[in-house]
Amino acid sequence: MAPDHGPDIGAAGAPAADARIGVDVGGTFTDVVLALADGRIVLNKTTTTPRDPGEGVVAGIAAVLAEAGLDPARVAEIVHGTTVASNTILQKVGARTGLLTTAGFRDVLEIGRIRTPGMFDLRWRKPDPLVPRRWRLEVAGRIAADGSVVTPLDEAGVRAAAARFRAEGVEAVAVCFLHSYVEPAHERRAAEILRTEAPEILVTASCEVLPEIKEYERTSTAVVNAYLLPAMRVYLDRLTARLAERGIAAPVQVMASNGGMVGIATAGSKPVFAVGSGPAGGVTGAARIGNAVGAPDLIVFDMGGTTAKASIIEGGLPSLVTEYEFRDGISSPSRFIKGGGYMLKVPAIDIAEVGSGGGSIARIDAGGLLVVGPESAGGDPGPACYGRGNRRPTVTDANMALGLLNPKALAGGSLAVDPERSRAAIAAEIATPLGIDVTAAAHGIRQVANVNMARAIRAVTVERGRDPRDMALMAFGGGGPLHAVDVARLLGIRRVLVSPVAGVFSAAGMLAAEAEHSFVRAVLAPLATVSEAALDAARAALAAEGRHALATEGYGGEAASLRFAADLRYLGQSSELTVPVAGSLDADGRQRLAQAFHRLYAETFGYSADEPVELVNLRVTAVGTAATRIDFAALDLDPAALAGGSGTRMVSFERDRPAVAARLAPRAAIAEGPVAGPAIIESYDTTIVVPPGCTARAAEAGCIAIDLETA
Repeated sequence: MAPDHGPDIGAAGAPAADARIGVDVGGTFTDVVLALADGRIVLNKTTTTPRDPGEGVVAGIAAVLAEAGLDPARVAEIVHGTTVASNTILQKVGARTGLLTTAGFRDVLEIGRIRTPGMFDLRWRKPDPLVPRRWRLEVAGRIAADGSVVTPLDEAGVRAAAARFRAEGVEAVAVCFLHSYVEPAHERRAAEILRTEAPEILVTASCEVLPEIKEYERTSTAVVNAYLLPAMRVYLDRLTARLAERGIAAPVQVMASNGGMVGIATAGSKPVFAVGSGPAGGVTGAARIGNAVGAPDLIVFDMGGTTAKASIIEGGLPSLVTEYEFRDGISSPSRFIKGGGYMLKVPAIDIAEVGSGGGSIARIDAGGLLVVGPESAGGDPGPACYGRGNRRPTVTDANMALGLLNPKALAGGSLAVDPERSRAAIAAEIATPLGIDVTAAAHGIRQVANVNMARAIRAVTVERGRDPRDMALMAFGGGGPLHAVDVARLLGIRRVLVSPVAGVFSAAGMLAAEAEHSFVRAVLAPLATVSEAALDAARAALAAEGRHALATEGYGGEAASLRFAADLRYLGQSSELTVPVAGSLDADGRQRLAQAFHRLYAETFGYSADEPVELVNLRVTAVGTAATRIDFAALDLDPAALAGGSGTRMVSFERDRPAVAARLAPRAAIAEGPVAGPAIIESYDTTIVVPPGCTARAAEAGCIAIDLETA
């Protein structure tokens, strides 16, 4: 699919010199948003190029620059959400990776936590380690838990390991020694020797990525980082070169899993921090909008072409975790489901992901049940209605058959579709085998997809001790507004918000992000008795690291700030919760911190205990605030550019009930007054479904609100 020029949204005027571009690479489409200083934005959707995602990125950027009439040299910054890291793991196409570790610990990576994600799933198979056993080498040398040297490092053994790695054609090596979070001298020396003896091999030392207690988690994180290094570096280097060829010398910032931006150098050396890069942009943007619409507590629902994601915003801030497991199927950093994927102990937005997107394929399984996803038709060949050779029905085809989507073209008229192809695919693959009609089969596909997506939302709400009925649901992505009301009903949610520029909102949300760098220091001491001087020294060291990282990217003075947190647990436990730290850590400050931990523990697990609290780690997030960030409340939107149909269309909203005439309205109609359901609201980037009994109305910051109380 050639790049399609999206609408130019906002007041006309000369392009500004400080233009910023947000890019989100999805499984189906690559979304690009160009934001100009006068509030004008230009949108573009281009089919993702899986073999080389950079092609789609550069094509989309070129399209928005041409649409805006902007000289490429005047682009100030590009913020990029990339799926290179996550796809590299999913497709198992990372580097030939080795591991150098302390003698006796080569199998830590494979043993893991000795847990399974489902106790009664007899078909479950443990993921293969990213480092095969023959490339997991040991070396003599031992650091004690207090940082003292028990056994000197065997440097000759490290050199022998380097020779072995070279002979085996290993491309990247992770170095992880026992207790290096306390004293990293052995690890640093081993990494130095490896880089000298085998300069062609990329090396990751665990102390450079995760100087934190827990041997398996630290080893796994370092291994994943090493595994990703070549792919991420090649991609970023190639992308930078392609941009330069088009006259774009603007710095590229990469979205990190925690919702902040990191410079291209950091992303190239620590790609493990960007595995959750893509989905983070939308959550960051939703957090900015939530306060503007009077909904600081939000459920974020992002449905794209391949997957659907869910997260929560509390008090205007995304919910963060300090570890998660990356795996196939539903990917969730749940504290209650472990052992199903590759452990990454890095700060990340708490996002659950499930393979139910617009392109997810519906089929009948061996037991005769209807299944939707995780296999996707992607953007090419795409759903059956695209007419590009796919004859299997997708969620998009179900929506097309029910009349929920424009039967002539999508994406503002640039993508022709044929609903008869959708009906034929559903009939052949679903309706006929089940002995039902096409409409009933389409409703079944849609219902299964909705239930899958509701499951993802429960993973970040109910499983975290949060009641989804107390929150509003903010929907975006190309398919989010199509399914939002039905998903909300499954969860008892009474208010749905549709974000502005919903179909490309993840890319737009990246332009609301701040630069963020995270650092950690192990403490491991009872909170009540730990030395205040020791805590102050640790905080000072963390602050220095954070400010240095920001300074290298040009953030200083008032643009730089620090946020501290502490990892706490009850004495004797093996897992911890992260609690913000405000103010001094004197005796009173530590008592307040303990009380905050008790409250968080009760919210998360349903109870708290009268047990001593242990401080495991201190953390800092160094935040750099960009001089210009997109302000959704101040966007000068031009409703006329948000084209859509008018009149009526027959739509089937419920199974076993006849189709009804639904009003068709462009998104611009919301500015004229509420739109009562049944209605279909269309725009360039998405379609909003307003079922019977619901009413859509304009809300703050360019959002559309749908209240379900009367539904």
